[in-house]
Amino acid sequence: MQIVSVGIDLGKTTFHLVALGVAGKVLVRKKFTQRQLLTYTANMQTSLIGLEACSGAHFLGRALRKQGHDVRLIAAQFVKPFVKPNKNDFVDAEAIAEAVERKNMRFVPIKTDDQLDLQAIHRVRDRLISRRTAVINQLRAFLLERGLVFAKTPAKLRAALPDILENADLDLTTQMRDLIDLLWNEWKTVEDQIKGLSLELERISAADPGCTRIRQIPGIGPIVATAIVAAIGNGAAFRKGRDFAAWLGIVPRQHSTGGKAKLLGISKRGNVYLRKILIHGARAAVLRIKCDRAPIGAWLDALDSRAPKNVVVVAMANKLARIAWAVLSSGNDYRPVPA
Repeated sequence: MQIVSVGIDLGKTTFHLVALGVAGKVLVRKKFTQRQLLTYTANMQTSLIGLEACSGAHFLGRALRKQGHDVRLIAAQFVKPFVKPNKNDFVDAEAIAEAVERKNMRFVPIKTDDQLDLQAIHRVRDRLISRRTAVINQLRAFLLERGLVFAKTPAKLRAALPDILENADLDLTTQMRDLIDLLWNEWKTVEDQIKGLSLELERISAADPGCTRIRQIPGIGPIVATAIVAAIGNGAAFRKGRDFAAWLGIVPRQHSTGGKAKLLGISKRGNVYLRKILIHGARAAVLRIKCDRAPIGAWLDALDSRAPKNVVVVAMANKLARIAWAVLSSGNDYRPVPA
């Protein structure tokens, strides 16, 4: 029984395995728990194993690699065309086994524990920022119902809250004062948590060689640097910087036919969080480069004269992503081109 490829459909407690032989013939079709699966694969011949890139895939991928298997993660969107009708878990596993055999298939690199830790910090920090925004909006809504209006910036509201709680002349009931005090304490707690995570990212970026190198690029600070390293590591998953920019979704979306090229807005594919913070960094870099008259300023000025502001910022994010990939993949420091 010569196994050509294996597909495993992941679940929380159950895992479905399908092994294909020559000409796509199904040789094995089994259902396991996680412990049973690892025991079975440890006694199985060394094989090409495909997994969907989802929660738990990186852990299982590393465990199977330790057993000597060639493990590859595939994005779910690339598995979908191989799924047959009447979907079930075994059909999904068979589709994964067929997709992993494709020579031109694009795979997801298996993340290390350090990358997963970095990714977790970023996700928790992003959730806390959303929670802080929700608390601020709720405070503004409650105060607006009492006729108290403040400027847009959170700093204005933050400075006024202690006075609101202590001022007895304001038309606020005891119940509302208690609620505002509760939200104010929650705001301060969340703010401290965000600062703590930001300091942790600063510490990690200062100690990591890859983060240190790409932080030399204008517009890339500790937050963006650690997010890039958490997402792509040393950039080995991409052949060139253009592929990394396309994966981030900061290149034009193409809709061409009949030999006529038609480019639309950016595709917005890939890692939404990384694209967001990279564009924020590019916006800061545009202002900094104009003030410092950096070598890239000539290209930026020429683009600024013929394109809207947001287009300039996204184009700058594209360039930063490609430079970051070049620095990570080559292992060299950032060297700006002389003017």
